[in-house]
Amino acid sequence: MPDILASALATDGLIWLVVTVFVAGLVRGFAGFGSAMIIMPVASSVLSPVEAVIFLICAELVGPLPNTPAAWREGTPREVGLLVLGAVIALPLGLWALTSMDPTAFGWVVSISVFTLLALTVSGWRLKGALTQRLIVATGAVGGFMTGFAGIPGPPVIMLYMASTLPVKTIRANFLLYLVGLDLILFPLLWAVGLMNWPIAFLGMLVGVPNLIANMIGARLFDPSAERLFRNVAYLVIAASAIIGLPLWKG
Repeated sequence: MPDILASALATDGLIWLVVTVFVAGLVRGFAGFGSAMIIMPVASSVLSPVEAVIFLICAELVGPLPNTPAAWREGTPREVGLLVLGAVIALPLGLWALTSMDPTAFGWVVSISVFTLLALTVSGWRLKGALTQRLIVATGAVGGFMTGFAGIPGPPVIMLYMASTLPVKTIRANFLLYLVGLDLILFPLLWAVGLMNWPIAFLGMLVGVPNLIANMIGARLFDPSAERLFRNVAYLVIAASAIIGLPLWKG
């Protein structure tokens, strides 16, 4: 067995990572977002901060691709481009913060961030105001920093689009395109700055296969009329993953 495969399969908590990535793929395929909020709390409980981000990116490089063509047709790619532009500007700062952070503190930041977003979303809190180009770029920048720092790019963008009058199909498509764009940018960036851990990257790509299957299933389940029920289930899964990821359970 190649060393890189043996190293990947020997990762602590492997079964939980696989199950989590599959569940995250179902949510991502249906709603267009939420996978990082499910994966990162669990990944950060068994991996170092940098490894957790690498695992997330590689697990999601392949999974959403079958849904991308439809998202391009149903979304607003120009707005997504502005989001990605802002993210690119702030990503390096987030990566710098990531490499400077204690793993235990990182676990707390990830779980607290997930709990905060979950509470805001469930409570119905919404950002008010027009979606101007400046606001979109600024939101992408916050998302880019959070991507580099905690592997969770979605919260600011989710709150932005929940305030819009766009149909659910378009909002879901924009989420999907934005997250795919960030993954494609972050992977070579981590490689270029010398942070890539290839056994963990290989593990992420391996579990990307069940993630792809789950994304396709989730996309087939997407039905605006059933959205409320599915999101309630997703909220429970997200809350459970944040609880599992709390540093309280370590040693």
